Amino acid sequence: MTRQPQPQSRSTDFLTTHRAAWVTLAFVGMALLSGCATSKDELMPTNGVTMQELWKQGSSQASGSASPGGPSAQAVESARGVLRRPIGAAQMNDERTRYTRDAANEIHSQFSRLPNPDLVIYIYPHLAGGSESIPVPGYSSVFPLYSTPQYAMPGEGARPAGRTR
Repeated sequence: MTRQPQPQSRSTDFLTTHRAAWVTLAFVGMALLSGCATSKDELMPTNGVTMQELWKQGSSQASGSASPGGPSAQAVESARGVLRRPIGAAQMNDERTRYTRDAANEIHSQFSRLPNPDLVIYIYPHLAGGSESIPVPGYSSVFPLYSTPQYAMPGEGARPAGRTR
């Protein structure tokens, strides 16, 4: 009589699967912990410069002493002068008037009304109900699309056409 191989028990499969899971988890854990082994100085070298030295260097550049690699104060001023545009007295007055704050300007610029189109309806001639049947001539009526005015949030909508303030 020959022996037949016995099928593995359920507990052996369970142990094999869990052992593989534990080995995988151990490798992942070691990989994650190896990231903590690097030092801060290796990742972000300071080159020996302290925060106070950086502050003094920045304030000395702002006061006019140029760094060897950066632009001089005169070069910066000349570049700004090219970008500036001349403005006339009339244009300046218009700009001041546009930016003057008053109640109407604040309300219209911050809480502008959203468009609410008018709907026109034509009512045909008809007889009014009741015992006497009175004739009513045809007429037009106008009503807004929305029953209440809708306002935009500040900075959301544009001013209505034709309104300057």
